[in-house]
Amino acid sequence: MVEAVLRATGPYSLRLTARTTAWQAKLPGGRWAAARQLHDGRVVIRASCEHAVEHARFMLALDDDTSEFHRLHARDALIGPAVQHLRGMRTRRKATVTHAVIRGVCGQLIQASRALQIERAIIRVCGEDPPSRVALAGLSPARIVACGLAGGRAATLTRLARTIDLDDLRADDRALERLGRERGVGPWTVGVVALQGLGRYDAGLVDDLALVKLLASLRRRWPEPGETAELLAPYGQWQGLASVFLLQGFRRGLVRGASMDRARLVRRASRTAA
Repeated sequence: MVEAVLRATGPYSLRLTARTTAWQAKLPGGRWAAARQLHDGRVVIRASCEHAVEHARFMLALDDDTSEFHRLHARDALIGPAVQHLRGMRTRRKATVTHAVIRGVCGQLIQASRALQIERAIIRVCGEDPPSRVALAGLSPARIVACGLAGGRAATLTRLARTIDLDDLRADDRALERLGRERGVGPWTVGVVALQGLGRYDAGLVDDLALVKLLASLRRRWPEPGETAELLAPYGQWQGLASVFLLQGFRRGLVRGASMDRARLVRRASRTAA
């Protein structure tokens, strides 16, 4: 076992990023890592080996300097209150790109709780946690459908695992463009893989169901598909991180003029009109 005491680059909160004060994760090859944050802001990582420490640094986004994001958007009319209140929040990442791809395909346009159930079922049948590309590629679409995923999405997941070296995408500058060309992969899935698999902030969570509800609440009508891209576009290279702050801010009542109750009323009215 090894231990490292690290200081994150820029403002950082383990509690907000990992949503726990005592983070731990299983890593490929049977390795493991755990982390906690000291009162002075330093992060203590205990891990099975030095390689696991480096893996944990990536998963916890310790080396990402988000100072510019906070400087640019702390007074933003839409996300400013969330940026100020949730200072130091970053994105939790998966141990493998394959896991992020599974999440990105499972969560397309369904409730998060149901998507998580399906995701966990697929990981169980992979027989590896975290799942590897090889394990996922070995599953037939029918086996994945049995986990609760729709047939078309199961076929997409199998095809991606069998035709793309998923973990190599972290070193591919054109990875998002490549994923976006794949049949069955929309902008939301690309955003999930970018944030949780590749460690990139330049792809937003377009058409995330919670963002759709947020926009409906703000505009008093149900948005058209793709309309949430307009909400994220002003944040440019930071639109992925802006998505995270918008989602958490909406849940915590930090987005001015938006509320879940109003979103429900708008949704009900749109269904009645239809």
